[in-house]
Amino acid sequence: MKVWILRHGEAQAHARTDAERNLTEHGRAEVLRSAAHLIGQPLGAIIASPYVRAQQTAQLVRHVLEFQADIVTVSWLTPDGDVRQVLEKLDTDDDVLLVSHQPLVGSLISFLQHGHQRQPQPMYTASLAQLEGDFPLAGLMSLVDVKNP
Repeated sequence: MKVWILRHGEAQAHARTDAERNLTEHGRAEVLRSAAHLIGQPLGAIIASPYVRAQQTAQLVRHVLEFQADIVTVSWLTPDGDVRQVLEKLDTDDDVLLVSHQPLVGSLISFLQHGHQRQPQPMYTASLAQLEGDFPLAGLMSLVDVKNP
């Protein structure tokens, strides 16, 4: 199975709350460049954080890919989410795209690849990581590539 992890695009510096920050125009352009790498991939689901910038990122990807299914919004993909909880909730055999935030995305990649979070993967805005393995389990997936927009 393949797991793609996409950090949201560049967002406004300020909003009423962190969860309400919108993508900037630059952020939208970053996401479109990253989404192009997913064209032709057999995604079974797009799962995203409920934060506005992650939702906007997921919607842009959905549009580019002409992905028919709805985006699945989950509370466990927020910036301070727990990587163990992500793996518990990620109960699928389908190839999946996770749209989230730092520091969660860097820690999750490290956890999937090494089984620990001591060396988080650097992830810039709209960076897209591809991992492969038989199951999404700690230490059992290989990091295939990281694309930066």
